[in-house]
Amino acid sequence: MSSVHSITRSTLTLLQIRNILAGNFTLALSPEAENRITTCYEYLQHKIKHSTERLYGINTGFGGLADKTVSATDLEQLQRNLMMSHACGTGAEVPADIVKLMLLLKVQALAYGHSGVQLPTVKRLIDFFNREVFPVVYQQGSLGASGDLAPLAHLCLPLLGLGEANFQGYKLDSKHILEMFSWEPVQLKAKEGLALLNGTQFMSAYAAYCLLQAERLSSWADVIGALSLDAYGGHITPFQELLHQVRPHQGQLQTAAQVRQLLQDSDLVKQAKEHVQDPYSFRCIPQVHGASKDALRYATEVVTTEINAVTDNPIIFPEQDQILSGGNFHGQPLALALDFTAIALAELGSISERRTYQLLTGNNRLPEFLVAEPGLNSGLMISQYTAASLVSQNKQLCSPASTDTIPSSNGQEDHVSMGANAATKLYQVVQNVEAVLAIELLNAVQALEFRRPLQTSPALEKLVTAYRQQVPFISADTFLHPHLKQTISFLKTFPVQELLVS
Repeated sequence: MSSVHSITRSTLTLLQIRNILAGNFTLALSPEAENRITTCYEYLQHKIKHSTERLYGINTGFGGLADKTVSATDLEQLQRNLMMSHACGTGAEVPADIVKLMLLLKVQALAYGHSGVQLPTVKRLIDFFNREVFPVVYQQGSLGASGDLAPLAHLCLPLLGLGEANFQGYKLDSKHILEMFSWEPVQLKAKEGLALLNGTQFMSAYAAYCLLQAERLSSWADVIGALSLDAYGGHITPFQELLHQVRPHQGQLQTAAQVRQLLQDSDLVKQAKEHVQDPYSFRCIPQVHGASKDALRYATEVVTTEINAVTDNPIIFPEQDQILSGGNFHGQPLALALDFTAIALAELGSISERRTYQLLTGNNRLPEFLVAEPGLNSGLMISQYTAASLVSQNKQLCSPASTDTIPSSNGQEDHVSMGANAATKLYQVVQNVEAVLAIELLNAVQALEFRRPLQTSPALEKLVTAYRQQVPFISADTFLHPHLKQTISFLKTFPVQELLVS
């Protein structure tokens, strides 16, 4: 039986989102949320009926057509036309987890009662979420300003019985899904199409999803980095607390503390070292990993604000008798944070690849390419090539999207954030960094075998034991891809947080 997440005014956190996605939660509107939605809708209908004022997107055209007045008899058709004309995305489909998150965030935004939508419209979006009806949304088409127009049009088109949706592994015409559940198509009222399409839920869903993955990968970077340091025969001195107290960046202090804790009671740490200093990829783990932690902390603050915001246009304030047209749909705060997050994650991958390289060089009495008979066997040589390829691609993906803009809508929308491109690029960076860290783990555990019978710390030996149940020691050349694939799966499933300082 699934648990219920009630939509209220309470702040929605990334931790709650993680639990909702992982725990098979269903959604429901609180009575307070239902009342806010209904109050705003009734206020707007009264306003339209009793006012001759021109209201953007309600009785006018959109964007560059904002000066065109629409007659009262055409207001509902105006919204339907908006939905259909804006559903012109292209490219790959958005992954199901992110579509599910888009539905949650769209409901959250509409439930504040500033958008003028019907209560049944919001409840139908909740039905989609609860029944796992995931509209087909495409990755390309949003400029990240005026909201994520094309992606959100595709997200909401099935409300009308148009477009397609994925359900139980099948891609179906939405009209057939509505028939299956005996759902009538939603008849859009004035402003509803605009409320559904304006908003930053495409960007913010990607951002929330990627930050949850980034938190996990940041933890793995510390754990794998500590294991690589020990397998390499590195020094613990650069992690001593005194060093970091005199340069007290929060992430740096946290990383150094975690590595010290991870390597506590390691036999290898206690061994005398033949070399005076380690390469930067080991010695500067606190500074590099820590800076990424601080960047992710900033991005989390931005994204948390965004997912608890009203980002459509115009925004309705029934209590103040105000309908205000502004720019809350502009994705610049997200675009900058998304670009920053990609850079922060890419750096975790970049320094990880260097540690893999160091483990393979034959230094510190490790065999070249971590195989007993190098020459006859190439060992793990090419795993570093793969990591280098991914790191190089990340450098290309980290070219900022937020510094670009192309005017649209006859120049009315003359500065856009391109945050949607930042979002989809970040998603690829996340996948790449996970693979790079998996390659480092494969090499670190392999290197550790050449230090036996000495052991690393009890905490890391627990990790190694669990890993060895899935990926064996590589004594001679073998088909490596399955081992890498299994290592990536291990990173997804092993409870890494249990190894770390809280």
